[in-house]
Amino acid sequence: MGAVAVMGAGAWGTAFALRCLASGENVALWARDPGAADDLATTRRNERYLPGVELPAHLAISSDPEAVLASADLVVLAIPSVGLAEQLAAWGAAVPAVATLASLTKGLDASGGRFASQVIIETLAADPDRVVAVSGPNLAEEIARGQPSAAVAACPDLRRAERVRDAVMGPSLRVYTNTDRIGVEVGGVVKNVLAIVAGAAHGLGYGDNTAAFLMTRGLAEMTRLGVALGAEPLTFQGLAGVGDLVATCTSSRSRNRTVGERLGRGERLADITASMGSVAEGIRSAPLLAALAARHGVDMPMVDAVVAVTRDDADVGAIGERLLARPARSE
Repeated sequence: MGAVAVMGAGAWGTAFALRCLASGENVALWARDPGAADDLATTRRNERYLPGVELPAHLAISSDPEAVLASADLVVLAIPSVGLAEQLAAWGAAVPAVATLASLTKGLDASGGRFASQVIIETLAADPDRVVAVSGPNLAEEIARGQPSAAVAACPDLRRAERVRDAVMGPSLRVYTNTDRIGVEVGGVVKNVLAIVAGAAHGLGYGDNTAAFLMTRGLAEMTRLGVALGAEPLTFQGLAGVGDLVATCTSSRSRNRTVGERLGRGERLADITASMGSVAEGIRSAPLLAALAARHGVDMPMVDAVVAVTRDDADVGAIGERLLARPARSE
């Protein structure tokens, strides 16, 4: 066991820190806001993101990134895509040069449509083989409470993936490893956009057949893009593909599904986002994914539908009719 620095005290970062702690690691959690860090350290609660979950006394908490990073051999980046490059630029020089870098980010960088691993590698000038992507059906509150779940850690250097596995795996969280980092990242980004579609269908009053149809065809879109980017097709049959897709599209705890459901019920996107206290990555990722798919000649009609609704203010019901009216084709 070594020392783990978890950079980001949102729901998933805090839950990941708790599971590493339960596995016997020495863990330090970084919160960007000094007031929030003091509150977490004093109350031993993260009520904003994980209400009712206790933070053990031996979990170190600080807003000083250099102090948190000082002795870490595993640095876990639990930062939304919108702020990842900025934060790495601010304190990335303090990241130990040999540390394994694990990304929990499931979104694309707004400035260039880059996956999180690309942002990390380029901003830190890091060896690509140091960067591990972590994904799966990872609803943070359930994992924080020790409910059974699983994840996948992917890296071209399997030893780095195994370091992440060994840090966080325990009785309630099973972790698998593979070398298909791009496939794992594609799954983590695309499922957020598809969850908006699934939520919208539910908000419009559609039933289980519709949900199954949307998830299955969404999986096909995800796989097409992944393969075009060099991913292994079988990755999308695993935890980072169908596993995360099902969890995010069906859970009431899913932020992206919630956005879609409220859109389907007729709420305005601006009102929805203003009322939410956490990031719904699918809103930001949809136009970036659509552009990426277009560059690679990949057809992603559900992603295009989310762009039409969230950016172009198209009618949600009309988008559903448009999807169903697409020309017939073989599966």
